[in-house]
This record gives sequence, C-alpha cells and structure tokens, in this order.
Amino acid sequence: MSHTLYPLRRQRLQRSELAVPSSNPAMIDKAANGPADYVFLDLEDAVAPPEKEQARKNCIQALNDIDWAAKGKTVSVRINGLDTHYMYRDVVDVMEQAGDKVHTLLVPKVGVRDDLYMVEAMVNQIEQAKGYSTRVGLEALIETALGMANVESIAQFGGRLEAMHFGVADYAASMRARTTNIGGLNPHYPGDQWHAAISRMVIACRAYGLRAIDGPFGDFSDPEGYKDGARRAAALGCEGKWAIHPSQVEMANDVFSPTEAEVTKAKRIIEELKIAESQGKGAASLDGKMIDAASEKMARNVLVVAEAIANRS
Repeated sequence: MSHTLYPLRRQRLQRSELAVPSSNPAMIDKAANGPADYVFLDLEDAVAPPEKEQARKNCIQALNDIDWAAKGKTVSVRINGLDTHYMYRDVVDVMEQAGDKVHTLLVPKVGVRDDLYMVEAMVNQIEQAKGYSTRVGLEALIETALGMANVESIAQFGGRLEAMHFGVADYAASMRARTTNIGGLNPHYPGDQWHAAISRMVIACRAYGLRAIDGPFGDFSDPEGYKDGARRAAALGCEGKWAIHPSQVEMANDVFSPTEAEVTKAKRIIEELKIAESQGKGAASLDGKMIDAASEKMARNVLVVAEAIANRS
C-alpha cells in the first residue's frame, strides 16, 4: 500500500438519485415522499430559460419547507453551468436563502478543476457571511470530453468535493458519439461503449476518496435496459445511478443494495479471518475459496452499505 492515501471524504447513501425539475413543485413534493436516497432539484437542463427564475424560487422554497433529512434523504441542487449567466444567481440565492438546508451543489459540465474553485469560493464566502454552521458539499458532473480528459485533475481538487457523476447524454454529444438512447448501448458497437469512460471516472474517484455515481438512462419504458446499465455501473465500482423517472428509483435501490446472502457472507469472511489471525495465519478458506486481507476489505465495503441502508430505514 502506498504511503499516500486519500480516505473517503464523505460517506452518503446514494444508490438512487432522482432528478426533479425545480419548475414543477408537485414533482418535488412527490420526490420528497418517495423511496430515493438522493434527490437533486434541477435548475439546469430540465428547466427552460423562461422558467429559470421561478424554478430557482421553487427550489429555495422546497429546501426551506421540506425537512429532507427527516425523510431520510440527501437533497442536492444542480446549478446552471459556469458558461451561463444563471449560475452565479443560482449559487447566491440558494446559498443565501437556504444554504443551511441544502446538502450538496451539483456542478454541471465541469471541464477543469478551476470550475470547482469558482463555485467553492462563492460558497465559502456566503457561508461565512451568513454564519452557517453547516457545510455544503460539491459534486462534479463529468459530461464533456474536456471534463473526461481532466478527470484525474478534477478528482484531486479536494475542498468540498465529495463525488463525481457520469453525465452520459452531454458526454455523447461532446464526443459526437452515435447513440440510440441516453445511456443505452449502440447495437453497432460490439460491447459497452461507455465502459472506458465510466471506468476512468471511477478510478479517479476511488484514488482520491470520492463517491462514483452513474448518470441517466433515458428510456424509462425499458426497465430491463435500466437494470442492465445499473449492473454494469455497479460492476465497475459505481455506488448509485440517476433516476429520471420515479419508476427507476426502486430498480436502482435494488441493484446497488447488497443482498442478504452477500451481507451474511461478508460477516463470515470477517469472522473466519479473525480465527485465522488468532492462529497466526494471514489467509483462510471459506466455501472452498481462499480469503485474505483483500477479501476483508471487500467484505467491509458491503457491510458499510448495508449499515447505511439499515440506518435510513
């Protein structure tokens, strides 16, 4: 193990992340009472330019009127991009009027680490001016070729950064990739065309202590396609996935939750290794397979998630 280590910056249960347009208060209310671990109130792509100002007001009201933590949820706000004139007012108004209620800000289309620096500087100043005792986290949406080219540098930003998300729709557009459905697979590509991008982002996240979250699957009439995408992301190390429709939330929760059998096996691994250690051994055998220190790390990863789910329940 290297002497240089970056522990996880913030543990949050993030199996499912429901995207909710802030232009629709009724959808916000439903999301607050639904099964999603995470809800992000969108001020960006899901809101048309003429509705931006009212959506921001709706978002602030929802942050203040709903006790999101009491409902077992993390609430995030996706601000507008740094290349728009909406962004600064999103940060100022949300932070000044509800900065002690929001948990994270999701920064879209992050291309370079200085994009995060700009948002962090604003958040720092507003928190100091308002005297908040809470601390808002930042999450970076990697959805451009520039962002992916700089993903390792972005992951090293530090500060308030907690997680990175793979935004497949804008990424496909940025790459000029040929797709048939947001987040789906092109039948003319022999394999998973998103594998390399997600894997690279996950590696950067795990190297520098960030959570890794997969983005949207556009065809909400195709549950099997959604679950297949979630399983691929989970296999690569993501710990959650977006839901752009309420019907996708339970599927994400299911895919990214350890099964009872997995939890039982994780506990057995730890128990067997304790016995082996008492006998002066560094490895043991379980169900005909060797287990060692790496097995224990994987087992503890399972138990951390299981505990977080139990606490939310």
